[in-house]
Amino acid sequence: MLLGIPKILSPELLKVLCEMGHGDRLIIADGNFPSESIGKACKVIRMDGHGACEVLEAILQLFPLDSYVEHPVSLMQVIPGDPVETPIWDSYKEIVKKADARGEQAFAEIERSAFYEASRNVYAIIATGESALYANLMLQKGVVTE
Repeated sequence: MLLGIPKILSPELLKVLCEMGHGDRLIIADGNFPSESIGKACKVIRMDGHGACEVLEAILQLFPLDSYVEHPVSLMQVIPGDPVETPIWDSYKEIVKKADARGEQAFAEIERSAFYEASRNVYAIIATGESALYANLMLQKGVVTE
C-alpha cells in the first residue's frame, strides 16, 4: 500500500500510467466496448467491477491532461438518430473540471467509427463494467511538471 494513491488503481494500471509519455492516449471503456478485439496491439486492463466515473476520477489524480492540444478528452459521438441519452457525459465534465482548468472545453466528440479506429492506436484500454451507453472516453496524457 502507498499513501496518496487511489486504492482503485491496481499496480498493473499504475505501471501503465507511469510508462505512458506525453501525447500517449488511454481509453476508459464501457462494458459494451470491444476492448479485447480493439486492444490487440495495446495493453488491456480489466476493471470490470468498477464504473467509468470512479476510474476517471482516480486516474486524473495522477495523470495530467495534455495542455498542447485543444481537446485532450474525446467522447464517442452518439450515432445520429439514436435516441440514447448520455447523462454520464455531464459527470465526466464535472470530474475533468476538478482536474483541468479547461473544464468542458477539454472535450471533443469523435464519430463512432473514427473513435474505434483511433482506439486501435492507444497505449492502453481500461475495460470497466460501466453500463451507461456511449460512456467511452479517450484521454491524452500531458507533461508532468512537478
